[in-house]
This record gives sequence, C-alpha cells and structure tokens, in this order.
Amino acid sequence: MRLKSYTAPSMAEAMHMVRLELGEDAIIVSTQRAAGGKGVRITAALEPSDVEDAISEMLADAHHTPAAELVREALVEHCLPSRLVDRLVNAVHTAGIEDPVLACAAALEAGFAFAPLPDHGAPRPFMLVGPPGNGKSMMVAKLAARSTLKGRRVGIVTADNVRAGATAQLAAFTRILQIELITARGPDSLQRTVQDSMGQFDIVFIDTPGLNPFKSSDLDYLSALIEAANVEPLLVLAAGGDPSEASEVGEAFGSVGATRLLATRLDTTRRLGSIMSAADAAPLMFCDVSAGPHVVNGVTPISAGVMARLLLPSADKSAPEAFSPKAETHSL
Repeated sequence: MRLKSYTAPSMAEAMHMVRLELGEDAIIVSTQRAAGGKGVRITAALEPSDVEDAISEMLADAHHTPAAELVREALVEHCLPSRLVDRLVNAVHTAGIEDPVLACAAALEAGFAFAPLPDHGAPRPFMLVGPPGNGKSMMVAKLAARSTLKGRRVGIVTADNVRAGATAQLAAFTRILQIELITARGPDSLQRTVQDSMGQFDIVFIDTPGLNPFKSSDLDYLSALIEAANVEPLLVLAAGGDPSEASEVGEAFGSVGATRLLATRLDTTRRLGSIMSAADAAPLMFCDVSAGPHVVNGVTPISAGVMARLLLPSADKSAPEAFSPKAETHSL
C-alpha cells in the first residue's frame, strides 16, 4: 500500500491533489486540520496493482539470492554500518555472480579502490600518519625492509619528536637494515630533508608523531608537515576498533590529505568493519596490510579478492583452510 499526505487551503483542493497524483482509486485514510488550523491535511492510500505486486515480489526474490545473503551475513558479522552493507549487497546483485567470494570481490571492487604501494620506487615520499598506537613506526620498518630486500635504496625520515623513545625505536630497525635514520624537527626541517633526499633514494618513508584526529591543533600541525614537502600521506589504522569511531578518524585524516589506508594488526582481530568504515568515510584507497609482528615479510598488498576471502573465509572453497594473513606471509 502506498501512503501519502496532502495539505491544501480547502478540502476540494486537497482532494484534487489526491486524484491528480494517485488517481480515482485512491482511498482516503484520514482528514484533519493542517498545522496552525489553516487548511486541511488528507492522508490517502493506493493499493498496488497486480503488476506492481509481481514486480515487488521479483525484486524481493532477487535480493535474497544465496550469494547476497551470505555476503550480507558476513558484512553484518564484521560490524559494517548498515548503509555500507546495503550498498555492497546491492553491488553483489548487480554483479550477478553465484559464487559468494567472487561476488563479494566484485562488490568490493565496485565500492572501494585498491592501490598497493610500490616496493621498487616512487616519485614522492610516503608519509605515514595516524592516531597514537596504531603501528606507524613498525609499518615504516616493514615497508623499508620489503624494499631493501629487493635491492632498492631506501630513505627513512622521522618527524616524530613528540613520543618519548620514538627515534630510538625506529633507529633500532634501521641499524639492522643498514639504513641511515634521518631526523626532521618540524615542517621547515622536513622540507629541507626531503629536498636533500631527492635523487639519493629510490623510495622514502617518513614517520610522524601519533596525533589526535579530533584535536584541531594536531591536525593543523600535521597539515603543516604535509604541505612542507611534496609527500603522499598514508593513514595507518589498526583493525578491530569501533567502526563509527574509525569512520570519524578516517574522515579527519582524509581531510588533511591522506590518500590510502594501511591496515595493521589483521592477525589479532576477526572483524574488518572499522578499517572498511574508515576507508569509506574519507574516502581512502586500500593499499597494504600488516598481518604479523615480524619486520621481514610483515606487510603485503591487499586486493578485493583477498579482502573477500577475509570477509567470507567459510565460503572460500579454493583451499582447505580459509585464508588468513598468517598463511600468506610467505608471499610477501
């Protein structure tokens, strides 16, 4: 049944509006004075025709395919917001693929962007940004190790002069990798450091202090660092947090220029709703993930297919065990 309300100066005018839009078959459900006592308000209803009933039934059946239902259940289990669940499930219908994992992968391709980081070289330094405690320094070390093992000249800069021991922690990794750790204190120092590094390295990673995304002074400082040098900011965010909170974090860092999302701690969480919410809100491209504590072989690119297998491990028939980040560390 289709319900609609009409307000007009008089009953005759209101009835004319009803007949004009709903036709002669409309049923008057209620009549009352409009707010303020001026005019009348009519609520009318129209019973759907047989054709409309048939179309509604077909649409309902289409939205309950086995693949769509499995994907919906998985997304709800991963605590995605309902609006994002609906959008991805609709993309599953559009894809028309019966295999749940492949259908989910197609929906993720339609709903998100995937752009893995290069491990060989890049024209601009990558600046890792994010809230405190999400693993930025460790991710810098892992990315540097990956490129170093491929024989690339890697530069590492730390702009973190806020957290106690931050430089010492990163220096411990750079000594093992036999890479000089360059320290920049503030935007001007970072600008000079990046300019001096041009041509010396194939790829440069910049560590930054953990900053509060809900504190304007922290975001202003981060903006100054980003604008001081020609860098690409990457949001480092741990999986497993609250999706609503992560959504706001993603949006905040996206507002200062973050382009991609590096997800950490996939080995210690079962739900991806937080990182997916953050990527959707900013919006951010997914690039790489960290799925283990080790620096060597500790980071890997992520694609729509890999994420679909993480979301639907029980539906993945390609291997006896569902995909897990731990199982794929050998391919890093």
